[in-house]
Amino acid sequence: MCAASAAVLAAVLLGGSAVASAAPSAPEGAAGRPARVQDDFDPLGPGVHAARLASGRTAHYIDDGPRNGRPVLFIGGTGTSARAAHMTDFFRSTRESLGLRLISVERNGFGDTAYDPRLGKADFAEDALAVLDRLGVRKVSVIAISGGGPYAAELAARAPRRIEALHLAAALPPYGTRPDYCALSDRQLTAAVKKQITDPRVWWAFPDDSPVQQIPGFADTAYEEGARTYNQRGQRADPAPQVHEQRLYCARPGPDLSKLTAPVYLYSGKKDTTVPPATLAAWRHHLPTAPVVRSYADTGHDVQYRHWDQILVDLAGHGDRTVVCRRGHSAMAPAAEARRLLAKGGATLGSCAWREKK
Repeated sequence: MCAASAAVLAAVLLGGSAVASAAPSAPEGAAGRPARVQDDFDPLGPGVHAARLASGRTAHYIDDGPRNGRPVLFIGGTGTSARAAHMTDFFRSTRESLGLRLISVERNGFGDTAYDPRLGKADFAEDALAVLDRLGVRKVSVIAISGGGPYAAELAARAPRRIEALHLAAALPPYGTRPDYCALSDRQLTAAVKKQITDPRVWWAFPDDSPVQQIPGFADTAYEEGARTYNQRGQRADPAPQVHEQRLYCARPGPDLSKLTAPVYLYSGKKDTTVPPATLAAWRHHLPTAPVVRSYADTGHDVQYRHWDQILVDLAGHGDRTVVCRRGHSAMAPAAEARRLLAKGGATLGSCAWREKK
């Protein structure tokens, strides 16, 4: 093909005429700006990896964020898979700006992970440490939500020197009074949880006045997480892993945390009836040093989502800062300044996103 013919063919393929000498303009997109086709993929959330461990078990985990970022081990609540951390992506931009690397290891019987009735909390701690070793992570900050609390305590007791900081959000303590359901038989407990885990809309039902209702797509993302947790391997919402895990929560006494030297943050919603504020005393009693306590009157058992912005800032090592919204802009204000602004009514707690009408 001669050079002239090649030029004609190129012009035709680009949608122009054989005599066109200029490249065609891009089609118009939103707000009159030129439309474009992106050069990279947008993330659909973290992928789940599988690793065969020295124990012979297979661990499933996510690893989301910069490899040189500050490592954070996310331990989700009961009945969640490794991908539950994806439910916090409504503040993904904040997490990325803080340089956090989010890692989560799946627990026994949920999601992709096969169920073994012989395994307990210590086995999870062993698996989580093995995954961190595989990823080259020596020290890690831990954020545990709700039923992740007993597992975080087990990990902190087993490897206290590897904990950079321990963050517990509406986290169930493995200390103090045992939950009421511990008096039920396995058969009764199975009957109690079966309907909830069969229908993720029941398991993840937040009240209409919950702040999470402001987050676009949160409810559907939660339902998808519930479906993954209980059906991913074709287990058809088998209640056995859930019953087993809730039995583990009944074990007393909890692990010895006396060798933990890392700072601890406790987050609690004053309206929480699932892990009520009174449980803070159980954590305090078993921690060797006084924790930082962040207690919020505007939340219940959704405190970990409503104040995820503050948790991210704390995880990044900026515990002396408070997330506030002032004059339509979000900021990480020094704690003393934030208290002054909040007292004067010149700011509200958290990102300005919470002030928008959805």
